[in-house]
Amino acid sequence: MRFSVFTASTPQWSPFEAANALAEQGWDGIEWRITDQEPAAEPGFWVGNRATWPLRGLEEHLAEIDRITRACGLEFSGLGGYVPSRDRANVERMLSATAVLGAGRVRVTMPALGTGRYPDLFDATRRDLEWAAERAAGYGVSVLVELHHRTIVASASAAIRLVDGLDPARVGVIHDIGNLVIEGQEDYLAAFEMLGPYLAHVHVKNAVWRPVGQRPDGSTAWAEQWAPLRHGQADVGAYFGALAEVGYDGWVTVEDFSTAQPLAERTRDNLAYLRTLADRARAVRPTPS
Repeated sequence: MRFSVFTASTPQWSPFEAANALAEQGWDGIEWRITDQEPAAEPGFWVGNRATWPLRGLEEHLAEIDRITRACGLEFSGLGGYVPSRDRANVERMLSATAVLGAGRVRVTMPALGTGRYPDLFDATRRDLEWAAERAAGYGVSVLVELHHRTIVASASAAIRLVDGLDPARVGVIHDIGNLVIEGQEDYLAAFEMLGPYLAHVHVKNAVWRPVGQRPDGSTAWAEQWAPLRHGQADVGAYFGALAEVGYDGWVTVEDFSTAQPLAERTRDNLAYLRTLADRARAVRPTPS
């Protein structure tokens, strides 16, 4: 099992600072955020993020991305793209960039709920993924679908319906424990067994639900909030136990959007915590009969 950080969660660092800090802390890899974003007076996770590479003109930055990553001894756990699966021209660009960098895999985003009838969105996205799988094969890379709240694939059950029958070497699923606190939660082991060979990548963060007031009918209104890995509602230790039980030994990418600790302290502590959980899970993994 190898550990990396998605740079959406390192907004204060430039690419050079992010790569050097993570390498010094002992991380194995990095997952670069690639998207066009709005400027901001202060860097934030979603706007003004300094560790983000722009989609516009991406090809001009590939040599620099490769140099910064590899000079620090880091590997690519993948590329954290934000291109919608329906945007075939830019999906093609991301597949090409992934191949040039030797990053192996790239995320494409799924339609949000409420942007059309679910059956129509689902069928159109399946056609998009069939096309993407064919193109990914030509580049020798794979496309990743992330389990994400408020999209058409919030759960493993929805994702397996979407990707079933496609080549798992070219289309895989990112299981994200933190997103599932918000929507899509299923038993960890059952979800991993359900996905089978489509379980291609893992994202780790945590979240909690907190009361935020009252609805007009007098009932309690709740809202989600990102939390440190140890203090959210998801049982990260049990998660690693289930990963060990199915023999998952791939990339685990952290995208911690909590802010209780300073960034460098947060990333360093997360790595130590997850390595402890992974070692513990391996130690108690059932011996195959």
